[in-house]
Amino acid sequence: MLDAYARKLIDPPLDRVGGLLARAGVSANLVTLIGLGIGLLAAISITTEHFTLGLWLLLASRLADGLDGAVARASTRSDFGGYLDITADFAFYGAIPFAFVLYDPATNGIAGAFLLLSFYVNGASFLGYAILAEKKGLQTRAQGIKSLYYSNGILEGTETILFFVLLCLLPRFFMPLAWLFAIVCFATAILRVWGAYQAFGPILSDQQEPK
Repeated sequence: MLDAYARKLIDPPLDRVGGLLARAGVSANLVTLIGLGIGLLAAISITTEHFTLGLWLLLASRLADGLDGAVARASTRSDFGGYLDITADFAFYGAIPFAFVLYDPATNGIAGAFLLLSFYVNGASFLGYAILAEKKGLQTRAQGIKSLYYSNGILEGTETILFFVLLCLLPRFFMPLAWLFAIVCFATAILRVWGAYQAFGPILSDQQEPK
């Protein structure tokens, strides 16, 4: 919901830095992998109860996630680069809740599992929508220039990052925060499925009989 607004603020400075990195010969894929590595270090820090360090690493990881696209735009974009980026994003988004489960499995286990389930369902609705949009030749730049169609929703990347920041600041409240965020995440998936039905539902031709 906030991604389009956040992009207007962060894209100009990211594009300037991305241009410098591209001219220095740094590849977008390398930045993606560095961002993923930092994100996994953030998860390890959370698991070992170093929440402040985890928070800074988490923010650095998301900075790299924004920079890889800026580097790609300033050099050469590729379909594989977009594929690598979304795969790294999903790995990061799963690693952080899992880290809080490992930090306190007795308290956070069920809520963390429910949160990861909501991420799984929401991710499936997002990628499925992107596949159908690609088949229909649809395009959007609401979330910036992307390698695949980014459908909007109640919860997007910006909200998820803010949620992770809140978890790092209030780790003892992981369980109620996770339940709440997961419910809204399921709502996002349901609304996206409904939107997909409206956009891509069956269209009967004159020769077809309704069933």
